[in-house]
Amino acid sequence: MIIRKLSQQIICDYGVAEVDTRQGRLRGVLSDDTFIFRGVPYAKARRFRMPEPPDPWSGVREAIVYGYVCPELTTPIPHDQYTVPHYFYPQNENCHYLNIWTGSLDPKAKKPVMVWLHGGGFATGSGVEHFAYDGENLCRYGNVVAVTLNHRLNVLGHLDLSAYEPEFVNSGNVGLADIVAALIWIHENISAFGGDPDNVTIFGQSGGGGKVAALMQMPSADGLFHRAIIQSGVTRKFGETTPEQSHAFAERLLRQLGIGKEGIDKLTSMPYYRLAETVREMNNGAWANFGPVNDGTYYKGSIFYNPIREHAKKIPVIVGSVFGEFSHNFNYTLDDGRKNSWGDEKRKGLVMEKLGNAGTRAISAFAKAYPEKNIADILFMDTMFRSGALEYAHLRALWGCAATYNYIFNLEFPLYGGTLAWHNAEIPYVFHNADFIEPAYIPGVTESLQDAMCSAWTSFAQNGVPSAQGIPAWEPYTAMRPSTMVFDRIIRQMHGDDRELLRILAGVKIELKPYERERNPGFLSGPQGE
Repeated sequence: MIIRKLSQQIICDYGVAEVDTRQGRLRGVLSDDTFIFRGVPYAKARRFRMPEPPDPWSGVREAIVYGYVCPELTTPIPHDQYTVPHYFYPQNENCHYLNIWTGSLDPKAKKPVMVWLHGGGFATGSGVEHFAYDGENLCRYGNVVAVTLNHRLNVLGHLDLSAYEPEFVNSGNVGLADIVAALIWIHENISAFGGDPDNVTIFGQSGGGGKVAALMQMPSADGLFHRAIIQSGVTRKFGETTPEQSHAFAERLLRQLGIGKEGIDKLTSMPYYRLAETVREMNNGAWANFGPVNDGTYYKGSIFYNPIREHAKKIPVIVGSVFGEFSHNFNYTLDDGRKNSWGDEKRKGLVMEKLGNAGTRAISAFAKAYPEKNIADILFMDTMFRSGALEYAHLRALWGCAATYNYIFNLEFPLYGGTLAWHNAEIPYVFHNADFIEPAYIPGVTESLQDAMCSAWTSFAQNGVPSAQGIPAWEPYTAMRPSTMVFDRIIRQMHGDDRELLRILAGVKIELKPYERERNPGFLSGPQGE
């Protein structure tokens, strides 16, 4: 973990950073000109049941340390701890807490509110897991109220027991219901923190981006947010769980535990880690793929397979991904791992070896789309999240939705002589924390790029149009003009320039270890909407 050296005194004192909420009075801390409230309870819930409003309290409740995070099936030791510094925190099922950073406690301030949904799929992670999730710089630089939160995950958030008891009708989606409860709390209380309850942006990365996309398809979230940002979070591969699949999993779990329908109460009271151990056994130790259950009522399902809801059509969206995603694993294993030291002949030879007959066409298409890049980068380019983000934008364009803005984060970092942007790499730039991430820092480049990205994200939160000094006017994505903002050393806009490249790569299986990419041919199988 990276620790910041304090440059100003953090004040925690009576009468300072105190706010009245519907449940009672809170006391946070004051960091220079930023008020910080940590571990604020937004709901309570019994296992597998829908969340309820938190209990009120008397006196002043301190909100100076983070609240519990959701228990995980297995708390991983992340392989990317260096590139994505993590912060691990105590776990407890009572994990309904949020954190707020604001520059004003004046209800008349009406600052845009940005609510961050953390990654980790729907099974792991927390709102304080990454060092980059700290909202102080985002709040200060972007003049917004920043919020992060924890909610139920994995078997606690997405075990569908609706076939057994009426009170469990939404148990397959209570993890998402927790987020709705947090948004309700924000709607009711955020004005006391200087925020505008009628101008809320939800944004998230990876699983957090998937949560943003899911909330767009949930009637219970209507009116609680007004803009949405999805970062590396949508792909046809990770669509949804059907009721049939979720019911079958619950039945297997009960059978594995030796519990019949009449003993369902045992499931609600047994120690969590017995549940977790059983789920791991059922999946041979693998990560169980929990996620939203498309019941057709509470959650209407992914737009890759279901109609976009009318309310969702009115929400402006930013959706995008990063160039390398998980492929930085390859950099360390392909040949000697130093792609930028290879000569032209070796680069071309490796591309032809891996792509076969498609190699020549891919090299030509890659040079057109990304003329500034090394052609060996074809071997490390993500297509899953890139094509997913494009298809998501394309579907919204075809459905006549509000403006949708597409981006790709292309910056190459100096790690190991040149490593492409990895999964999570853009988060510090959005939060204006990139100059604290050791392997990603490039003097002069990092500062200007994080200024641009943080400004674009926060201006979008302000008025629905992403803009920043030093970047071109960001055009919405349309079927006839598929615009993408490329965030790199030089920020530029392209218009479908990599579509042909993605179609070529969609038909190629590149054998690289230890990670093998999976392709998404759905959107790229033919010239749709052109």
